[in-house]
Parts: sequence; structure tokens; C-alpha cells
Amino acid sequence: MPERQRPARGGRVTPTAKGAATRNRIVEGAAAEIRDRGAAGTTLDDIRARTSTSKGQIFHYFPGGKEELLLAVAAHEAGQVLDDQQPYLSDLGTWQAWQDWRDAVVRRYERQGVHCPLGVLMTELGRATPAAQALTGQLIERWQAALRAGVVRMQESGRADSRLDADRTAAAMVAGIQGGVAILMSTGAITHLEAALDTSLMLLRTGPGESF
Repeated sequence: MPERQRPARGGRVTPTAKGAATRNRIVEGAAAEIRDRGAAGTTLDDIRARTSTSKGQIFHYFPGGKEELLLAVAAHEAGQVLDDQQPYLSDLGTWQAWQDWRDAVVRRYERQGVHCPLGVLMTELGRATPAAQALTGQLIERWQAALRAGVVRMQESGRADSRLDADRTAAAMVAGIQGGVAILMSTGAITHLEAALDTSLMLLRTGPGESF
């Protein structure tokens, strides 16, 4: 049976702690199932069996069915992209932190290889749909903001060239990573991703007193 939910202010309903845990278990189980089978090959029955939940529970938390659940899984995977870059992404104040972040990004995509759960999910949902576009936009915005903050910290400490536009530099980094990942998914080669990251760091090191 679905867990009861508490009425909240304004008539809204919020899940209980147990309900939130059940929803998270469904999302995480669905993500694991999709990694194993792919989005097209995963059924609600597969997810129900993996998460030990009933069909009623799945539709209770995801009344829109598989499409709504896939969107929740895509949001989970988008968050994982950033989580896998921590703690370095939140502390880009030294060259060592930037190097550690670079290595964390490479390790993440080396583990992933040619299979990108988020990319598969976005294709399944339809990249042009408003929900998919909003989700992608949120991921890029958060990622770029974290990198921009790191660039600004390096500029303020005199380690990076103050003439660099922090927003455009961060945007170029994200674009370079995504391009490298796209090539990785197409060819299995990670060298383009490494080149994009290394060139980005080289660009930052053009500030006063820095050498290559």
C-alpha cells in the first residue's frame, strides 16, 4: 500500500519520510535497471521486481507512468554527474583542486564508457520536450555556476588572468566536456575529453606569475 502523505500549508500534500524513502528507492532502482537494460528495454514490471514495490506504489508516486518515472531518473542521473565531481567542484581555489577536479571528471567518464544513462534517458524522453530541455538547462546552469565560482576565486587570488570572462570560460569548459563525452560515446576514445580539460586549465594558467 502507498504510504500516507501529510497535508501541507496551502492544501499541498508532502510525502512522509517513509514515502520519500520509497520514492527514492524506486528512482534508484529504475536507474540501476536502465543501466543494465537500457531505457527502451526496461519495463515497469522490471522496476517493480527490482525495488520490491507494487504497481500501485509506482503509480502513486509517478501517476504519469513510465514517462514521469524516466524524467525522475534523468533528474537523479543529472545530479549524479555533479556529485561525482565532488568535493573538488565546490572547492576550486587552488591549482591542485582544479587538477583533482579534472581527474575526477576523466575517471567518471572512463567508468561510464560508451554508455551514458543520462543521454539515453534524454533521447527516450525527447530532447526537444519542455521537461527534458528544462532538466538539461538546470544541469548546465549548476555546472557552469560552480566552475565560474572557481574561476573567480582563482582570479581574486591572482592565480588566473583577471582579463578572462569567468562566465564564458566556465561555459567553454562545460561545452568542451560535453563535446569530449559525445566523442567518447561515439568512438570509445577519451583523449578528446582529456584534451578539452587540459586546454581549459592551460588557459586559466595564463595569469601573472603562473607558468606551464
